[in-house]
Amino acid sequence: MSLETLFSSLLNPWTQGRLRSYRALADRVIARSLELAELPDDELTLLGRKINWQARTGTSLRRLLPEAFALVREASRRVLGMAHFPVQIMGGIALFEGRIAEMQTGEGKTLTAALPTYLHALAGRGCHVITTNDYLSSRDAELLGPMYRRLGLSVGHVGADSKPDERRAAYRNDITYGTAQEIGFDFLRDRLQQDPGMLSMPVEEDPSLVQRGHHFALIDEADSILLDEARTPLIIGLEQINDPATVSLFRWCRRVIRSLVRDVDYTFEPEHRRADLTEAGCRNVLLWSKSALLHSIDTERIYQHVEHALTAEFGFQRDRDYVVVKDVVQIVDESTGRIMDGRKWQLGLHQSIEAKERLPITAATGEAARVTLQSFFRLYTHVAGMTGTARTVRRELHHVYRRKVVVIPTHRPSLRNGLPPRVFATMQAKRMAVVDEILRRRDIGQPVLVGTPSVAASEALGELLNERLVPHQILNAYLHEKEAELMSHAGEVGMITIATNMAGRGTDIRVDAAARAVGGLHVIATEMHSSARIDRQLIGRAARQGDPGSYQFFLSLEDELFHCRTPEQQARLRSRARPDRHGELPGRRWMRRFRATQRYLEKLHARSRRDLLRQEKQRSLAYRQMGLDPCLELTEA
Repeated sequence: MSLETLFSSLLNPWTQGRLRSYRALADRVIARSLELAELPDDELTLLGRKINWQARTGTSLRRLLPEAFALVREASRRVLGMAHFPVQIMGGIALFEGRIAEMQTGEGKTLTAALPTYLHALAGRGCHVITTNDYLSSRDAELLGPMYRRLGLSVGHVGADSKPDERRAAYRNDITYGTAQEIGFDFLRDRLQQDPGMLSMPVEEDPSLVQRGHHFALIDEADSILLDEARTPLIIGLEQINDPATVSLFRWCRRVIRSLVRDVDYTFEPEHRRADLTEAGCRNVLLWSKSALLHSIDTERIYQHVEHALTAEFGFQRDRDYVVVKDVVQIVDESTGRIMDGRKWQLGLHQSIEAKERLPITAATGEAARVTLQSFFRLYTHVAGMTGTARTVRRELHHVYRRKVVVIPTHRPSLRNGLPPRVFATMQAKRMAVVDEILRRRDIGQPVLVGTPSVAASEALGELLNERLVPHQILNAYLHEKEAELMSHAGEVGMITIATNMAGRGTDIRVDAAARAVGGLHVIATEMHSSARIDRQLIGRAARQGDPGSYQFFLSLEDELFHCRTPEQQARLRSRARPDRHGELPGRRWMRRFRATQRYLEKLHARSRRDLLRQEKQRSLAYRQMGLDPCLELTEA
């Protein structure tokens, strides 16, 4: 019995009853769409305009749901050549009700999203469909736009390169696609530009605003956006003067930390990425000779920047946490492995990393405006989300966003086969075993997708394959713009693809018939991530839509998962290892260590999100009591 089938058998009566009602309603939708198949195109468009008029004159959207969903299903069949399956309609109903729909990878979430989006857009107040990156938002708007237009609705897209007038026009459409960052930052820019005397005016009537309110948000990869990305607030920086003394301070701190001794001059908490100078360390820092430029900088600020330099040195790793592209430090998203364009670490940390990499020091930024994603999504009247991994965080989603999780069954039974994990004492032994496994799978023609946690890990594995003259393709943060092209070939016979974190990639891997015959796509997970949800996203790439497929974990005691532990704890762990001649350890016994560490990090991140939410509530309350806008950190103070 698969994990999906087992979980379904344990669903509570409320969920089972809900799914039965969803299925009954889905059958009604399909029956009506079959009737609509007889209509010519112009009559289908006319029906779309009619239902639009009904929605805007007071008919409840719930009452219009069967007809609206049937129209979307038939329009999709005609325009896209794809008609919704019953489970996709069930997912659409859950989304319309404001729930988080868990749908497995490959079940067609993009098409599912069209159903509630169209229905909510009928109200004429605007709908925001939020994805994890610009490529996906642009792709989905382009793909589904003709279908929406066939039914009389307008569609826009907000991208990183969109100009203000283009953004304003995009938000005036019935449906707007964009990322959480773009839509969130547009909200903050509106708050900065809004005339204080017009704060009470309806947003639709305020010409200074780009956006026109927050009616409905549908969030793709909801757990990634609502939880993982929510640990970092959206902040519009206020660029500060990059004076010579500040630049000199960053360079000087980089030299100073080389002389400091851990646990004597400073302490470092890897799980929190936090460095603190001790009294001895403070004395040693003061004793270091300084240039005349630094004499004007107060001692407390010097201590803070030394601590930032220590954090940059020990808490942030190149090609894992960030990459350097054309002498620019660019942050890599931990969950997706993507470059986060335009994002910077605050309070001088970004500049400390630039000093670490011997790059030009950019101007530090303060805060002009900020909002947490928790607060931002609470602005919407209606919020829904979809993802392949929500059930394990359903309590947090309900506590923070008041959204219930509904697990939608798969269209076809899952044929995913999980193989026992293999554990090794060293990273090198693990990588050699991974290469051997890749060769074994390639010899029978089975396509292989190898998931790695960082750019450095993907390239190290690629070098080993090059030594064995094994053709392969690598997808990482340096090549994210070629993602769709690379993924389109990943399911072909004998194809080997190495990719950094696959969570939220959003590009289907289609397995050809010849590959299905030899077992389908095989996924090799080379590490466990800080969240089991990210692991589930990766292994969910195998066996989509009833295809055969398999997965297996290859782990080592030198994996990044254990970097949250102190060097002493890591050394004790490795001293207990008794590997065989190939460097392998008993998998079942050692897996307990990995799972315990992963649970520890999950709890740590959850606590971090709770702390941020509590601080945001306290801050917002204090600002409102003073009559200030809680989003405008400095401009109102």
